[in-house]
Amino acid sequence: MEKKIDNMLFIPEEDPYYYASSNVLGTIDKIEKLSKRHPVNVLIAGKQGCGKSSLVKQYAAVHRRPLATFQVGILSEPGQLFGEYALEGGETKYKQFLFPQALQTPNCVIHLEEINRPEHPKALNMLFSILSDDRQVWMDELGLLKVAPGVVFFATLNEGDEFIGTELLDAALRDRFYLMLMDYLPNEVEREILINKTGITGKQADDIIDIANALRSNPTLLTEISTRTTLMIAEMVSVGATLAEAISNSVQTNKEALESLLISLHMEKGYLEMGETEYLLYTRDVLLKGESRPLAENPPEEKMACSQHA
Repeated sequence: MEKKIDNMLFIPEEDPYYYASSNVLGTIDKIEKLSKRHPVNVLIAGKQGCGKSSLVKQYAAVHRRPLATFQVGILSEPGQLFGEYALEGGETKYKQFLFPQALQTPNCVIHLEEINRPEHPKALNMLFSILSDDRQVWMDELGLLKVAPGVVFFATLNEGDEFIGTELLDAALRDRFYLMLMDYLPNEVEREILINKTGITGKQADDIIDIANALRSNPTLLTEISTRTTLMIAEMVSVGATLAEAISNSVQTNKEALESLLISLHMEKGYLEMGETEYLLYTRDVLLKGESRPLAENPPEEKMACSQHA
């Protein structure tokens, strides 16, 4: 379970089924060693849903470090990470946020999530000195802030035209980071994760991965089927959804193209249960009684009531 450091910082819980490549783990090991000498900056780039944020959390959990995560996408002006002026008791006072506390906490892991998605590019200007060799910044409201020993900054990003609202990361800012590239997991590793994390059978996991690979290779869908997505599909299957239902509810893409592909896969391999659609009464009373009847089986007065409320 999470271990509380103070009122706002926590050591996250370790994921017992987290997998990463030997290259990634080798780099992470070196980052841990370098952090014993001085604070370190790491930029993790990769496709959406390939495990970038999970890696940051797992690193903090494994090394028993407090973790603080900040959404860069909400930043619209310089200094917004540090705090803001707010009206309190009829007076305007400066309210300090978590970021100054985190960067002054020894061995803290600071996650700058989607660092290339600020509302305004200049919102990151005050990070330059924090991430440079100087490792300090002066603020009139807070005084001199120095980065504590052992702090590791992780920045994660999705880059490319398909990611709306992203900006190319400033070259001067990017130059302050070690770079790690991540990709999707191999099928055999993804299979183990689906089984261990959701409790589905090996056959169900194989079917999900087969279809995920078919979707990944289909250029008309214009979507990435990440491990995050296959986990969502597996979770739906684990609670009784058909594979077709789970995919339709988890994959956000052109629904007509997706349905056409699912039908062709059903005709080819036969392992997609298409199911039948019927309309059932959904009320709290029905749920408490544990029974539900199709509309066609309703008595005449129920049908009339339904039509009156339609």
